[in-house]
Amino acid sequence: MIKERKSIGLSLLLTILFGPLGLLYTTVSGAIIMFVVSLIIFIITFGFGVFFTWPICIIWGVLAAKNYNSKINY
Repeated sequence: MIKERKSIGLSLLLTILFGPLGLLYTTVSGAIIMFVVSLIIFIITFGFGVFFTWPICIIWGVLAAKNYNSKINY
């Protein structure tokens, strides 16, 4: 079975635009975790927590794409 590589650039763009939902491209479990964490922090901090969680989503998305691509043997 041949798997397609995931684009790091597309992962970066999706997480910049959509945050936790953009993580669905690279990691479904990471997207669910960050969506729940972001929602909780958003409620607790009245929305200011997004400045903390959004960059984490971006970094996680890029690292997940790199990790996925490193596991594929060509």
